[in-house]
Amino acid sequence: MKAIPYPVLPLLAVLLVLLAPCPGWLLSPLRGQTPSPAESAIRFEATELPFVLRNNATKEKHLPEIVPGGIAALDYDGDGRMDLFFTNGARLPGLRKQGAGDFNRLYRNTGKGFEDVTYQAGLTGDGYDMGVAVGDFDNDGHPDLFVAGVDHNTLYRNQGDGRFEDVTAKAGLALPPNHKPRPWAVGGAFLDYDKDGLLDLFVVHYVHWDPATEPRCIRREVADYCHPDNYQGLANALYRNNGDGAFTDVSAQAGINAFIGKGMSVTVADYDDDGFPDLFVANDKVFNFLLRNTGKGSFEELSFEAGVAAAQHGKPVSGMGAHFADVDNDGKPDLIFTALPDETFPLYRNAGKGLFEDVTFASGLAVLSRRMGGWGVGLMDFDNDGWRDLFVARGEALSPEGHLGMAVKQPNSVLRNRGGARFEDLTEAAGLLTRNPQLYRGAAFADFDGDGRLDVAVSALNAAAELWRNVSANPHSWLAVLPRGTRSNRDGLGARITITVGGKRYSAERNFNVGYASSSAGPTHFGIGAANIIDRVEIGWPSGVQQVLEKIPANQVLRVTEPER
Repeated sequence: MKAIPYPVLPLLAVLLVLLAPCPGWLLSPLRGQTPSPAESAIRFEATELPFVLRNNATKEKHLPEIVPGGIAALDYDGDGRMDLFFTNGARLPGLRKQGAGDFNRLYRNTGKGFEDVTYQAGLTGDGYDMGVAVGDFDNDGHPDLFVAGVDHNTLYRNQGDGRFEDVTAKAGLALPPNHKPRPWAVGGAFLDYDKDGLLDLFVVHYVHWDPATEPRCIRREVADYCHPDNYQGLANALYRNNGDGAFTDVSAQAGINAFIGKGMSVTVADYDDDGFPDLFVANDKVFNFLLRNTGKGSFEELSFEAGVAAAQHGKPVSGMGAHFADVDNDGKPDLIFTALPDETFPLYRNAGKGLFEDVTFASGLAVLSRRMGGWGVGLMDFDNDGWRDLFVARGEALSPEGHLGMAVKQPNSVLRNRGGARFEDLTEAAGLLTRNPQLYRGAAFADFDGDGRLDVAVSALNAAAELWRNVSANPHSWLAVLPRGTRSNRDGLGARITITVGGKRYSAERNFNVGYASSSAGPTHFGIGAANIIDRVEIGWPSGVQQVLEKIPANQVLRVTEPER
């Protein structure tokens, strides 16, 4: 997973960034000017959670040890408070959990804290788990869980009484015995790709890993983790929801398994505005995939044509977490993904007509993220000013230099959007240096305390998970929209929500997959600045129904049911 520094960034690009005249917002990060904590528009306070992510590292340096850590934020019991689910590792090379320290964990939000309800819910798990996707696949009003792992995936059906049922085999998702190559899923995404009102499942696969044939890598006479170049990539998978509780593997007919990658995350959006959800897969050290939904049951890979196959220098990077979101408020989903130090975090502006423009340098991210390693990521409006900010769960892969497996730990970071995708680093001013650096991995975003400000939960290898509560002191208003589909899927995934406030328009497409191996399955959140009334809320449902609400008071969770006709 360690980034191989490209020889040198193109000289012209570097000179343009460092020497050419540029606006003040770009000079600010270069000069190191950051607000003091008292002046910061965004501020967090950290609380430790009782979960510890166990990667069960061995002297053999098995590759799965460095990449677990997915989190889900969801309201599993329907009480209006966002709960937390953490995936966990297992013993290697056997891939089985051996005790409570290896269990996945579900924490119920009581309103006063988090209560461990893992055992009652039946979610301890069994294998070496990596990521989690949330979606109500049976449209019964209760969010279900897909847990991705090494040689073992699990689909849990939420029974609505606080318990989950393992329906993997019943749903047709069980992997056949002695399956070759051994599948390694890092995460997945629920989406209604065929718009039949049922959530289908896309599964992201990483590399072919087998402990019996795994290469051994030695650097400076010390065993270390091997670079992903030493492993064969895998095709991803697509499962169509039959509507009877089971799924059918349609990877071949949909064209998904024609592309071999090393997938680390997937994010979903209708990037070309044709009414069908598309997929972006961030790959590790190979070119990314942009899978355009043709609307005819198949996908075509257009990453090169659209301009998102690689970073600006033209080489693939260590793609980690990814997120589609409208960062410049032009109504079109833009794209960001994280990588490792010396690679930057590429940011692509959706230019329309199926094309993206690389704005990594223009946004300031080329400079700000150059020394960062990023995994979990989310474009979220933390100060409710109407512009999406950037949170990154940071950490290197374990050292490839052979320094006895020493880890490169980093703090989390928040980069504030000053308007139009122009970022400044608020890591210190926002309070994110009050905790010791860790090897952070997953991140999930939700308003856990119900105060209208988005919080963040993060996991870290062999360290306590953390809840970063948003305590930003600003008077800005907000609106959270919670759609309920009737003709469309119950979660309203794929719905385009646009609000108008004082002549300004803010847009979001409803999808749960955010960042690395994680899901944020809460209401769709908008910051709206100083306004107290939303003039207009427009929802374009996947079914094609267009719904409009007017004069909506701010600072509330707005529950909206899709009209049946």
